[in-house]
Amino acid sequence: MSISGRVPLLLLLGVVPVVLRPSNGTVWLWVLAVALLVGLDLLLAPSPAALAVERAEVGSVRLGHPTETRLTITNRGSRRARGLLRDAWQPTAGASGNRHRLALGPGDRTLLRTPLLPRRRGDLRATGVTVRLRGPLGLAARQRTREVPGAVRSLPPFESRKHLPSRLARLRELDGRAAVRVRGQGTEFDSLREYVRGDDVRSIDWRASARTRTVVVRTWQPERDRRVVLVLDTSRTSAGRVGDVPRLDSAMDAALLLASLAARAGDRVDLVAGDRRVRARLRAAGARDVAGNLQEALADLQPVIAEADWSTLAGAVTALGRQRALVVLLSPLEPSAVEEGLLPVLPSLTRHHRVVLASVRDPALEELAATHGTLDEVYDAAAAEQAIGRRRYTAGLLRALGVDVVDADAEQLPPALADHYLALKARGLL
Repeated sequence: MSISGRVPLLLLLGVVPVVLRPSNGTVWLWVLAVALLVGLDLLLAPSPAALAVERAEVGSVRLGHPTETRLTITNRGSRRARGLLRDAWQPTAGASGNRHRLALGPGDRTLLRTPLLPRRRGDLRATGVTVRLRGPLGLAARQRTREVPGAVRSLPPFESRKHLPSRLARLRELDGRAAVRVRGQGTEFDSLREYVRGDDVRSIDWRASARTRTVVVRTWQPERDRRVVLVLDTSRTSAGRVGDVPRLDSAMDAALLLASLAARAGDRVDLVAGDRRVRARLRAAGARDVAGNLQEALADLQPVIAEADWSTLAGAVTALGRQRALVVLLSPLEPSAVEEGLLPVLPSLTRHHRVVLASVRDPALEELAATHGTLDEVYDAAAAEQAIGRRRYTAGLLRALGVDVVDADAEQLPPALADHYLALKARGLL
């Protein structure tokens, strides 16, 4: 039960009879009268159990985008129900305006809407519906909290989809729909033509050249039906924030743009996500909505405070098939983590696949390195320069092992990775 603010006011009104007839008996008599009124009002208040509460399914929504949950309330009792209903959700669901006034006659029904604005990825759940129904005097109320299951699935926001139209236009050019053909080391033969200075000598067709008086080279079409394997690092290094956004979320954004682009190019997209163990695995080949499937698979992933076991992740990539693929490692370029965990397993990947490391760079390092106003800033700049130097050294080690490194700010990483993919496709290196 609960009491309203009218009860203290009634008790304060007892000052009048006490002043007129001061005695302990007057005080207790007034308190007893108020208690009887409160008890009577509570007795006449309708039971919250008489209200039937049903929740409509909310579904999925992208992180940071508004949605709503709807409750249908039906009064199955014989008394008029007046009071308050609170639709409680976990804080990261962003429920607002979730306290609703009720005034239902017997058999009446109403629809209550609660706005939601998710602030975290994953399944965000309702924690209970509390109903408080007042008595006819408004002094006391019956209150009950019941479980009314409900959840909203918050998906990665995919903010980088704004870059997709321009990259698709470039893809159409590479694909030949704009009458463009490129040459490279692909496997889809296009035509023969005369050798010109700068051509790769490995493209020379010696048999065709022997039948003519000139040297002839093969040209190739941009390859299709390639494999793209996205490997998402969810270890402790992905929990770091750049611009108040976790590195993991920025890596997801880059993965979604690349997956959408690769699917439009006719390539097959697979996903492996994990740290010391595999957390998610998805084969999106042939799916109509590759980005939608990836968003569903990525929604529940959260950083784990543990080191990445790259042997396990590399084994998961191998388990997807031995066919040559573009393997994109979405992992922070942290020198200690890369040198101790990733470098030892890279030869097994680069032997069979084209490997790219995509990392979110923190622009704060460059800002610190460029500031030399005070003595403390000079020390900070020296530390930042040392960190930048280590990152460059680690990137050099990766390139020496045949790994392409794409290191960019959070906003620039998705388009930079997409551009790198298109460049590889144009050169026939997938």
